[in-house]
Amino acid sequence: MSNPFVRIVEPLDPKQPLKKFFNLSKLEDVRYARLPFSIRVLLEAAIRNCDEFLVKKGDVENILNWKVVQHKNVEVPFKPARVILQDFTGVPAVVDFAAMRDAVKKLGGDPEKINPICPADLVIDHSIQVDFNRRSDSLQKNQDLEFERNKERFEFLKWGSQAFKNMRIIPPGSGIIHQVNLEYLARVVMDQDGYYYPDSVVGTDSHTTMIDGLGVLGWGVGGIEAEAVMLGQPISMVLPEVVGYKLLGNPQPLVTSTDIVLTITKHLRQVGVVGKFVEFFGPGVAQLSIADRATIANMCPEYGATAAYFPVDDISIGYLIQTGRDKEKVMCTKKYLEAVGMLRDFKNSSQDPDFTQVVELDLHTVVPCCSGPKRPQDKVAVSDMKKDFETCLGAKQGFKGFQIAPDRHNSVVKFHFEGCDFELGHGSVVIAAITSCTNTSNPSVMLGAGLLAKKAVEAGLTVKPYIKTSLSPGSGVVTYYLRESGVMSYLSQLGFDVVGYGCMTCIGNSGPLPESVVEAITQGDLVAVGVLSGNRNFEGRVHPNTRANYLASPPLVIAYAIAGTIRIDFEKEPLGINASGKQIFLKDIWPTRNEIQAVERQFVIPGMFKEVYQKIETVNKSWNALDAPSDKLYTWNPKSTYIKSPPFFDGLTLALQTPKTIEDAYVLLNFGDSVTTDHISPAGNIARNSPAARYLTSRGLTPREFNSYGSRRGNDAVMARGTFANIRLVNKFIDKQGPQTVHFPSGETLDVFDAAERYKQAGHPLIVLAGKEYGAGSSRDWAAKGPFLLGVKAVLAESYERIHRSNLVGMGVIPLQYLPGEDAGTLGLTGRERYTIIIPEKLKPQMNVQIKLDTGKTFHAIMRFDTDVELTYFHNGGILNYMIRKMAS
Repeated sequence: MSNPFVRIVEPLDPKQPLKKFFNLSKLEDVRYARLPFSIRVLLEAAIRNCDEFLVKKGDVENILNWKVVQHKNVEVPFKPARVILQDFTGVPAVVDFAAMRDAVKKLGGDPEKINPICPADLVIDHSIQVDFNRRSDSLQKNQDLEFERNKERFEFLKWGSQAFKNMRIIPPGSGIIHQVNLEYLARVVMDQDGYYYPDSVVGTDSHTTMIDGLGVLGWGVGGIEAEAVMLGQPISMVLPEVVGYKLLGNPQPLVTSTDIVLTITKHLRQVGVVGKFVEFFGPGVAQLSIADRATIANMCPEYGATAAYFPVDDISIGYLIQTGRDKEKVMCTKKYLEAVGMLRDFKNSSQDPDFTQVVELDLHTVVPCCSGPKRPQDKVAVSDMKKDFETCLGAKQGFKGFQIAPDRHNSVVKFHFEGCDFELGHGSVVIAAITSCTNTSNPSVMLGAGLLAKKAVEAGLTVKPYIKTSLSPGSGVVTYYLRESGVMSYLSQLGFDVVGYGCMTCIGNSGPLPESVVEAITQGDLVAVGVLSGNRNFEGRVHPNTRANYLASPPLVIAYAIAGTIRIDFEKEPLGINASGKQIFLKDIWPTRNEIQAVERQFVIPGMFKEVYQKIETVNKSWNALDAPSDKLYTWNPKSTYIKSPPFFDGLTLALQTPKTIEDAYVLLNFGDSVTTDHISPAGNIARNSPAARYLTSRGLTPREFNSYGSRRGNDAVMARGTFANIRLVNKFIDKQGPQTVHFPSGETLDVFDAAERYKQAGHPLIVLAGKEYGAGSSRDWAAKGPFLLGVKAVLAESYERIHRSNLVGMGVIPLQYLPGEDAGTLGLTGRERYTIIIPEKLKPQMNVQIKLDTGKTFHAIMRFDTDVELTYFHNGGILNYMIRKMAS
């Protein structure tokens, strides 16, 4: 059927009649001008894709009627313009695509139908680790090791870029996915197939929201959901509420964008924005650069929203020119946005749309701060850091406590390193990393760090040699302007040499600490500290030996590295004493906003962006030299420990199976609140005593060759064994942290994988019990695939992180939620019971289901299939099974 809205199609420029757009102003509907700008993007996509099949006129009406419909849990389809992936999530996506081609062929269909329809970019940025630092050749050595470890994965990805249409690979060494998206991939307005329309994107990384800072609506989805989008399916989403976040005033001179985002993160966590869009407005927005806005949008997952949108304004248009985009295309972008009423003037309050609710922040009230020691929303003013950490030391074990006995708070352990004697205590900094696209995309904080380093070196300050310092920029542009502005040599003198272009320490690829440092931490049972300019600091994520981790701006990372401890009051205590005996305070070396802006104006120029990005796909010689097969069906290598055909589609038939009641399930694990995807499916090092290590050893590998869980996401045998393998896992069945559980039939305490295998062999289904925010953290499809392979049929939790719930649905695992006011405690659940979950023949979204225990107790829970589409996926055994059946038939 033709599009019913074809009447509003017209050329943007009468001189180019073949370049058209859907002119939303021609709808002549007064509701349009009152819609939040983010909802206007959803509306345009619905109108343009309206075919009365996947997208219906009723969907368009619901979006137009957002002000009324927003509270009614109404489902709407959304077809984003692009998909973006990083390699940790991209490899399993390409593995799934390859396996889906095999499955479609087995069912008698055309395997080449499994092909991206929606354009997809895959940026390889998650594989490089900080193995070498504090040396001029760190970058080359880390990149060489990256290729040595990941050659097989990279060859597979190169095969994928050739075998699948519409898929572009950005090679390793190019930068971090979200910074490359911001500086290069984002269009703001698409010009494709004869139409102009708003750029929008979903990504297999939760921090895809960073692009919202440029006015491109984007958010993270599960890898499974992204694969369906790539195959032309719309996302089925509940039309969200939109919280208007009004920014007023100007930031104080010493405040950075990092301080602003950490303040907003804590504020919005308190407001409660899970499942909602946040849209920024107010005169304060005009005081923020695009880099500042991108920093704020980047941490959207940490404050729990789906998207954190800054509509396009003239500053956005200026950024496109500054970053070397084609000027003629930029002018077309502006013309289009003006025509459809999507160009914002933040100083003009008459443009302010309707919002679900409005909250405000006066930027002048923001003070320098960090967040930690275990969660990004736990903001601490820098002036309170020393006192807060010392309180945490003695506090009960938890998000703000380590339960260290008072008589041990000042314990020190002496150790020897590189011919000198040192000592460590609680609060000693052992990792200081300028890392993550959150901050490395922002010239103001990066140049601020460089200028602080320059002043520190000139003042005679140094960083102790055992502290693992590193600088991992988000793109080559950063290195370019740090070098051109003359600050790179000072960063190097303090140990902050460039170690690689990738996420690195922010995702746990921090590499090993010196052995003598690890021995000292272990000997004293010390709460050692990592300080990083990242966006996540969950326990066990950054490094196994840093129990406390703080998020901080790049200048503060350097300041704490110089101090060597978190237990310092910068206002009262000096950073250090120079050779002349003079005390040097932080205020003596902190650069002013005017200093930073002057350097930025001079050195961050369009020519840099053009020079770096025009050769981004060809500059990596190691990538160019890789050999990749050219077959359309992948030839699986049975000897490979990286790439393996997954068992998800084994035995799949065209006929649907009727969902069955889950009978007498055992509880595999019993969790409290805030169990993250890092707990469920860690990305970091593979412990030598783990089931995954035993499997790899049986395949002839040595511990040096294990690599990380993240790098082995193309191998289900490793990933199933790595599920719930985080060393910081807290399971109520066990009285200490660790990746173990009780196998109830035998009473034995076993590694989680081994217990699950025992249950599976005996034919026992499994469930998981959890508290609030189950699945918080990174978008990670293996956090759903892993439990599925362990035999977990359902999770019963108080609440879910949005993407993780979607991923569970995508794998056919039932997300159950306690009724309001109920939880394991109020129901008296110990987890030692056996659970029968009654699945009725006729299912409805968010219906209540009955759960019976072997104790005789009965209660109800909400089955969190939120839409009819999700129920369709469940009936098919998951979204990928649905797509295979669709393509095969």
